[in-house]
Amino acid sequence: MLRYEHIEYLNFLFGIPVLIIALLFYNKWKKNALSLFGDNRLVKELMHSYSKKRVRIKNILTILIFILLIIGIANPQVGTKMEEVKREGVDLMIAIDLSNSMMAEDIKPNRLERAKLAISRLIDKLEGDRIGLIVFAGEAYVQLPITTDYSAAKLFLSTVNTNIVPTQGTEIAKAIDLSIQSFDMENAQNKAIIIITDGESHDEKAIESAEQANELGIFVHTLGMGLSKGGPIPIYNKYGNKTGYRKDRDGNTVVSKLNENLLQQIASAGKGTYVRANNSKAGLSTLFAEINKMEKKEIGTMVFTEYKDRFQLFLGAALLLLLLDLILLRRKNKWSNRINFYKD
Repeated sequence: MLRYEHIEYLNFLFGIPVLIIALLFYNKWKKNALSLFGDNRLVKELMHSYSKKRVRIKNILTILIFILLIIGIANPQVGTKMEEVKREGVDLMIAIDLSNSMMAEDIKPNRLERAKLAISRLIDKLEGDRIGLIVFAGEAYVQLPITTDYSAAKLFLSTVNTNIVPTQGTEIAKAIDLSIQSFDMENAQNKAIIIITDGESHDEKAIESAEQANELGIFVHTLGMGLSKGGPIPIYNKYGNKTGYRKDRDGNTVVSKLNENLLQQIASAGKGTYVRANNSKAGLSTLFAEINKMEKKEIGTMVFTEYKDRFQLFLGAALLLLLLDLILLRRKNKWSNRINFYKD
């Protein structure tokens, strides 16, 4: 298994295209500067030892050196030993609503971003628990299968937005059903589902799904995102700029309100807890306290326990290319000049 000790440094790779453009502009500027000295043929005669091919090679070496240095600093590590690690925890599936109404700004900066921030903080508190992520709107999808890899959970969470679901709506029942299917029902771990939504639907099947989950020993908690007064749903253009608010057929601004009654019924049916978020707190800390009350049983997970650094390979290769770049001159060697002389 490959991982990077400092994966954030790989972001510097996005600067490679900038370096390439800078080299191209520099070469163009140099060419224009030489043309000011006089006729191109005369300049070429005066610089007959200058090698364009070698300059291109040196530019390629410069780019490769930067790439290797960046990868080396990020320190790639290779897993060399896999062992079964015993942890105590529960299995937790988080289902997050990605319907357009989650973009309402009654909770700052908006319901969805506040929910993502709360989930991220929840992940930071987990110790030994396994977590999975489901996204839903008109349909439900597994965004992250249940895992103990909290870094992967945060990475997948960062990609969540309302554009990744093709069908709009708020089908909470489908989210609960898919959460149940995502659990390994053969293990003995206690299990819980957290539904994060504004509940803006009249999905009576969701209550039945919560009851079914309870029969299987799964607790269903709900976190209501939104205020009682509600808020309008903003519209954004392709550049991410707000262009207005959603309106109904009569031209009135649509106000999205929290369906608190439905979420309370779902939590009651699932023998869980309902919490409403607001601008001062998201509410997941309360649910986390409830989850911590559950009996945590031992979980055996196969993971890599030993990693070996491989940064030396990349830094060594960068050093060799740097030496080659220093040795390689921009002008032709004596033998090349003699050959060109006799050709002339």
